[in-house]
Amino acid sequence: MMMCSRLCPSLPRLLLLRLMGTGTSKTVAVKQPDLLSASLAFEDPSAFRVKSLGELLRALGIFRLCSFPVLVNNSGKLMSVARTLLGRRGFSLLLRPTVYAQFVAGENESEISQSMEKLSMLGLRPMLAVPIEEDLGESTGEKRYDDNMEAMLECVQISHSKAWSKDPMMQLKITALISPELCVKLTTLMAEQPYDLNLLVRAMDGESINFPGLDDREVAHFLCSLQRLNKIAEASVNKVRVLVDAEYTYMNPALSLVTMAMMKKFNKDGTWIWNTYQCYLKESRSLLLEALHLSNNEGFCLGVKLVRGAYMDKERKLAEKEGRQDPVHQCWEDTNDSYNSSLDVMLEAISQKPERYRIIVATHNEESVRRAAKRMEELGIDNDGGSVCFGQLLGMCDHVSLTLAKEGYAVYKSVPYGSVDDTLPYLVRRAQENRTVLQGIRKERDLLRQELYRRLSLRRGS
Repeated sequence: MMMCSRLCPSLPRLLLLRLMGTGTSKTVAVKQPDLLSASLAFEDPSAFRVKSLGELLRALGIFRLCSFPVLVNNSGKLMSVARTLLGRRGFSLLLRPTVYAQFVAGENESEISQSMEKLSMLGLRPMLAVPIEEDLGESTGEKRYDDNMEAMLECVQISHSKAWSKDPMMQLKITALISPELCVKLTTLMAEQPYDLNLLVRAMDGESINFPGLDDREVAHFLCSLQRLNKIAEASVNKVRVLVDAEYTYMNPALSLVTMAMMKKFNKDGTWIWNTYQCYLKESRSLLLEALHLSNNEGFCLGVKLVRGAYMDKERKLAEKEGRQDPVHQCWEDTNDSYNSSLDVMLEAISQKPERYRIIVATHNEESVRRAAKRMEELGIDNDGGSVCFGQLLGMCDHVSLTLAKEGYAVYKSVPYGSVDDTLPYLVRRAQENRTVLQGIRKERDLLRQELYRRLSLRRGS
């Protein structure tokens, strides 16, 4: 059951689109755009001229290793074995100059600042990510959730206090602050009984609310969790935009419920809280349409992080195990169509109400990036006007990020930070979730290699 139907009566799609101020003709699939310009062909190895020789060699080596599925699929086990054999210190010495340096900003504020200043010099913006998340069976207790909240508040402070870029962003995993078990239970309850957003907003304000279907212990935990989220949102408003990550379908409705409540409270005059939509899910476009209607109906601004998604294998296995319909699109082409269609919907909405809607086109897919740029041009949306930006992971897809920045677009890199021990589970999970991307970065490797050969030939020539 979809988000809006849990919170308000559903409307026919035609009426929904008219309420949003967009016509049905604008949401049908748009023909594939031509290249916006030769520069957005992403074929120019000069994008990598800003990298040092050591960075080129490191990236080439890591991307070569990532091209082997057996290494990516078993990265967690391999890391565990390496840590056992080398010891904690030896393992850290191995990882720090290689995988860690490629994908992580650093451990302390000084290292993070150094990495972020370099990004800023390249015209890229940081979107800091605290590598904390939990899944079922990993709940750690109220004290740990409070500690996680302090880490999130520190992330707000770091993002805001440094002049790395205008319009700073950070990522937030709600399961770092609310137990996954409660999120799953809320998702089940929401399918039977709608939850009023106002109820959650009142709980964030400190009222003692009794949530239907939850026992006393669960109510107490939920109230504490909502107030943790409230503290983070209060600290970030007018300073840092908080992008809430989506996770698994068995808890996403609860995560969206909480995120929409935060939007209702804090997004009245600006887009400070954002939600993520995973376009590899069959219901993603419908969820996005309903979120647009809900934001219009409830009077809050909507921020959207649009991703393809990363939990495909687990979602499919779980659906098969439970005898449910597979929630994931059957093929890459369907996911691609879903992404581009959702992108069109958001760009149309932004073109009509730029002060109410924002999107980060979070993708490594070059065709979707070109499509977004082309539609922005057609709809008169400024490259760096604040309503549309692009995002990629730190250490990946730099030929796309650097080219976009050179062309004047707002580009963010998702930047995890922390110690080797803290970031290792995050890196392993991201590697396994993004293994199709990692295994398909042949073009980036080729461009890196071209730049390396160019430098070597210059040295020989001199």
